[in-house]
Amino acid sequence: MKKTGVLNAELSKLIATLGHGDMLVIGDAGLPVPHGVPCIDLAVSLGVPALRQVLDAVLQEICLEKITLAKETETHSADLWRFAHNHAENNRIQTATVSHETLKQLSQTARAVVRTGDTTPYTNIILHSGVPF
Repeated sequence: MKKTGVLNAELSKLIATLGHGDMLVIGDAGLPVPHGVPCIDLAVSLGVPALRQVLDAVLQEICLEKITLAKETETHSADLWRFAHNHAENNRIQTATVSHETLKQLSQTARAVVRTGDTTPYTNIILHSGVPF
């Protein structure tokens, strides 16, 4: 058994197999999962786990090149907005802002959507895999 990092086997395997440019969506409890896109459902109950808890664990293991947020996130989920922009700035990662509708369209080509129990509106993020070299 792993003793650190992401313990969920399905999520851990996905992170290990991401290639350059692959997208991983981490979403709130209400984000629709497009047909054909695998869903790693971590939601236990409303609010559990929070998206930030999942995001913090994933960020310890993934190499990123870009983060995409919906513009609605800035006003409806200001904590996530600030955290994502600070993380991007501190790690020299690009950020992109799109409409919530565009974020949902982009999720159609994601490797997977991770569903959390978060109930804060517009608490969704796309992580674009990078390379460590």
